Amino acid sequence: MATADLTILALGRPDPSASAYIAEIQRRLAAQDRVGYAMHAMGTSLEGSTQDILAVVGELHGVPFELGIPRVYTVLKLDERRDKEQSLADKVASVERRLAAEPPA
Repeated sequence: MATADLTILALGRPDPSASAYIAEIQRRLAAQDRVGYAMHAMGTSLEGSTQDILAVVGELHGVPFELGIPRVYTVLKLDERRDKEQSLADKVASVERRLAAEPPA
């Protein structure tokens, strides 16, 4: 399983707010079943196969263009482990266990 962090920036929009474009991207994510996702304040976390993540990101990259934006800048960070299955929740839980077990430095 792979995990990823995705940010899609609609450049050239008429006002500074990006929420309308982000909302449509989240609607598209909700309508698909290939990757898991969780929106956060600075983007969206994804999990699934590398192939599915890349396919979904390719589709999402086009959303602002469909909404009339002339330029789209997409940032994707992709992390894939092949030695074990690790979900987004597993990654967070691993750090939380260390925080609980180890005294501050």
